[in-house]
Amino acid sequence: MDSDIKNEVFVDEYTGGLVGPSLGFAATIKDGGHIRCVVPPGCWGPMITPEFRGGHEVTRPVAVEGARVGDALAITIESMRVLSLATSSGTMVTNNAAFGDDPFVDKKCPGCGTLWPSSRVEGTGESSVRCVKCGAVVNPFGFEEGYTIVFDHDDHIGLTVDDANAHDFAQRAREMAALPPNARQHPILLFEPHTIPGTLARLRPFIGNIGTTPSADLPDSHNAGDFGSFLVGARHPYGLTLETLNRVKTDAHLDTNEVRPGAILIRPVKIDGGGVYIGDCHANQGDGELGLHTTDITAEASVRV
Repeated sequence: MDSDIKNEVFVDEYTGGLVGPSLGFAATIKDGGHIRCVVPPGCWGPMITPEFRGGHEVTRPVAVEGARVGDALAITIESMRVLSLATSSGTMVTNNAAFGDDPFVDKKCPGCGTLWPSSRVEGTGESSVRCVKCGAVVNPFGFEEGYTIVFDHDDHIGLTVDDANAHDFAQRAREMAALPPNARQHPILLFEPHTIPGTLARLRPFIGNIGTTPSADLPDSHNAGDFGSFLVGARHPYGLTLETLNRVKTDAHLDTNEVRPGAILIRPVKIDGGGVYIGDCHANQGDGELGLHTTDITAEASVRV
């Protein structure tokens, strides 16, 4: 009904690591309408949450009235604001016992073998994420080198902290990460890395994963040509051929720092309605994500489609 089609919608529900047609739409907006959202961090938090089937926690998609397969949508990023007070990041190592083909996708408990096991938090540090069923440490990732950074929103800078502050933040990790109520990830601040204290960085927030819904269900972090290549030939349920990947993906996971307020993205429509979603916001990043990860944050964003 036309009354269900809005000029503006607010989205605060998330997909748990997947994007695709089976997820449906959170709402429908008019052509030229606005989407506002609060987005939980991508990457590290979802990576250490074994229930997730992708590396991000993106918003539920929003349909655009009249969008049909073969069209393109112009997404204008109007505003963005960092909400997290702090975050942790760094270079990663993997726990081979905690996944099958892909640590971002087919996670399993190394203790009881449960796929995508339910998990709980016990204390802080890299052993804090535990399998609900058997109690084993269940996260597939840890830090090779890592840091915790606190943000000064007024001066738009961040400063990495020492071990004492990292531990303090870990003890109130959800608060410091400003995770929205509906977010299901474990905050990466729990791991309390602190290897490079006293490093200053300016904030220049941008959106790492924004675009339209692929025509098949994919891990949200893998809706791209580069990361998507890890799906080719994989033995988990999201494995596919290169031909299929190229046909279904919409390349929403860009991770370029130019995707910030003022930018306009032209995105392909591969399911009717388009299905616009947003996730993986970063406080800053250089020209490329050379260490595979940067400062993942909770952010508020507004776009026009």
